[in-house]
Amino acid sequence: MDVVILSRIQFAMTSMFHYIYPPLSIGLGLYLVIIEGVYLKTKNPRYLEMAKFWAKVFALTFALGVATGLVQVMGFGTNWASYSKFVGDVFGSALGAEGIFAFFLEAGFLGIMLFGWNRVSKKVHYFSTICVCLGAHFSAIWIVIANSWMQTPAAYKLVGSGSKMKAEVTDFWQMVFNPSFLDRITHVILGCWLAGLFLVISISSYYYLKKRHLEFARTSMKVALSMACVVLVLQLISADSTARGVSKNQPSKLAAMEGVYKTEKRTPMTLVGWVDQKTNTVKGIKIPGLLSLLVYRSLDKAVTGFDQIPEDERPPIQPVFQAYHMMIYMWSAMVLGAFVALYLLWKKKLENSKWVLRFLVISVAFPQTANMCGWMTAEIGRQPWIVWKLLRTTHGISPGIVSGQVLGSLIMLASIYCVLLATFLFILDQKIKHGPEEKGPDSTPVYKDPYKGGDKS
Repeated sequence: MDVVILSRIQFAMTSMFHYIYPPLSIGLGLYLVIIEGVYLKTKNPRYLEMAKFWAKVFALTFALGVATGLVQVMGFGTNWASYSKFVGDVFGSALGAEGIFAFFLEAGFLGIMLFGWNRVSKKVHYFSTICVCLGAHFSAIWIVIANSWMQTPAAYKLVGSGSKMKAEVTDFWQMVFNPSFLDRITHVILGCWLAGLFLVISISSYYYLKKRHLEFARTSMKVALSMACVVLVLQLISADSTARGVSKNQPSKLAAMEGVYKTEKRTPMTLVGWVDQKTNTVKGIKIPGLLSLLVYRSLDKAVTGFDQIPEDERPPIQPVFQAYHMMIYMWSAMVLGAFVALYLLWKKKLENSKWVLRFLVISVAFPQTANMCGWMTAEIGRQPWIVWKLLRTTHGISPGIVSGQVLGSLIMLASIYCVLLATFLFILDQKIKHGPEEKGPDSTPVYKDPYKGGDKS
C-alpha cells in the first residue's frame, strides 16, 4: 500500500484512540466543578459523594489520555517530517503554549483534587478542581488553534522554496484567531461536554436498572440530563455557525458534506442518502431548498457544487458525506434520549422506564461517535490539502520512509492501543461495579465529610 495512505491511516488510528479520553476528561471536569460547587453551597453530602466518585473516573480518563497522546507528537517527526518542517513555526508556539498553560496546570492540581479531600480546605480543593478543569479545556483550545490554522491559514508568510519552504507567523494573535477557530473550538468543547455528561447518564442509568445506589444515580442523572439538554441546544446553534463558516472558507468540504454536485438555486439538503460517484448524484431523501436556506438564509442563493471545483481539489466524497450525516444522527439520538429522560425524571417515572434506561446506557457511545465523525468530516474533507491551499498531503510525508516501516508500526500501535482500551474498560467496569457508596455494618450508606471529621447518614 502507498506510504502516504498508510501514514494517514496510522495517524487517524492513533488520533481516534486518543480522542476517546480527552473529551471525557473535559466533560467530567466541568461536571465536577458544578457538583462540587453545589456541595459547597448546600453542604449536602450527596454532592460530596458524587464529586469523589466522578473524580476517580476523571483520573482514569486523564491517565489514558496522556498515555495515548504522546504517540501523536512523535508521529509528526517519524511520518510527517516535511509537514512538521513547514508548520514548525506555527505549531511550535501553539503546542508549546498547550504544554505550559494546559498540561502543567491540569497535572499540577490533579493530585490535590484527587487526594486533598482531608488535607486542604474546601475552598483550596475547589480551586484545584477548577484549575484541573481549566487545564483540560486549555489543552483542547491550543490543539484546535493549531488544527484550525491548517484549515484556514492566517497571519503567516512563506519563506524559502521547494522542500525548504516553511510558514512563519507574522502576527501571533491573528494566527490564534484564524477564520475558523472560534466556530470550531465552540463546537469541539460542546462535543466534549456531551461526552462527559453522557458517561454520567449511562452509568447512572445502569444503577437504575440494577436497583443500586438509587439516590446517587437520581441526583447524578438530574444534574447531567439538565446540563446535557442545554448543551445539545447550544450544539445545534454552533453547528449552524460552523457549517456556514465552512461554506465560506472551504466550499469543497461543504459540497462533500452534503453531496452537492450541481451549483443551483434552492440547493436541496439530503437527510439520508448514498453518493453515486459514477453518475455524480446522491440518491436519498432530500428537502428542496433547505441547504440554501440554512447556509445563506435565502432560497435564491446557490451552494457551490463540484461542478465549480477542479477534480484534483475534491476530497473523498462518500466518507465525508456519510461521516457528516452520522454525526447528525448521533446528535438526534442524544436529543431524543436526553429530553425524554429528563421529562420522565421530573415526572418520577424514569426509574420504571426500562427501555429508556437501556437506551441511556448505550447512549455513552453517541457523543463519542459524533465526535469521531466530526473529526473525520473535518480532516478528510480538507483533502487533498494537509494545510489548506498551501501544502498538499502527499508533500508532507517524511522523505525516505517506506511502506514496510509504517505498516509494522501501525500493527504494533494498534495492538498496544487495543490493550490500553481493554484496560481502560476493565478498570472503569470495576469502578462502576464497586459503586460510589461506602456502606456501614448494617449495609446503609455512610457519607463521610472529610472536612468535619465525622459521618453523616
